Amino acid sequence: MRVFLGITGASGAPYAARLVESLAAAECEIGLCASAAGVQVLATELYGDPRLPRDEVLARFTEPARDAVTVFDPHDYSAPYASGSASVDGYVVCPCSMATAGTIATGGEANLIHRAAGVALKEERKLVLVPRETPLSTIHLENLLTLRRAGATILFAAPGFYHGAKSVDDLVDFVAGRALAQLGLEQTLVKPWGDE
Repeated sequence: MRVFLGITGASGAPYAARLVESLAAAECEIGLCASAAGVQVLATELYGDPRLPRDEVLARFTEPARDAVTVFDPHDYSAPYASGSASVDGYVVCPCSMATAGTIATGGEANLIHRAAGVALKEERKLVLVPRETPLSTIHLENLLTLRRAGATILFAAPGFYHGAKSVDDLVDFVAGRALAQLGLEQTLVKPWGDE
């Protein structure tokens, strides 16, 4: 399976990290693109230093899955994910900032993440957006509704507690597992409801 993963400047780097690990474990080919703000979030939330250089952050982030991940520059429009003619099975933006959601909702394409999401929508392919923002303004809600109507799945980074979470990792697994399921991948991060 070939999956695009965009990382933008909303809190939620642990979700993206778990997705990369899980997609690699599922033997997916991962095309990864992180915005400048996305790199800053990764650096802050995973490595405790928002000033780490981009290359260092992305090298550390992709290390557990290095054989499965290809990193693309945000302005690399020659990337296969920038064209509908490329065969791609699913697209995820996690975390998805409200600025990114708004840009995609208007059809804007200021970087490869926006372009890939636009390709997913126009080609009617699976697009999963994982926003992490609260509270939401009317503008945010209208943009998300526009995206849903266009075919995107809006999967908020809102973990459930009914599965008996005992740690932050369990809460991260819940959201990542739901994203994997939306891509049609079998996941073992969280048990389906009703399973013992």
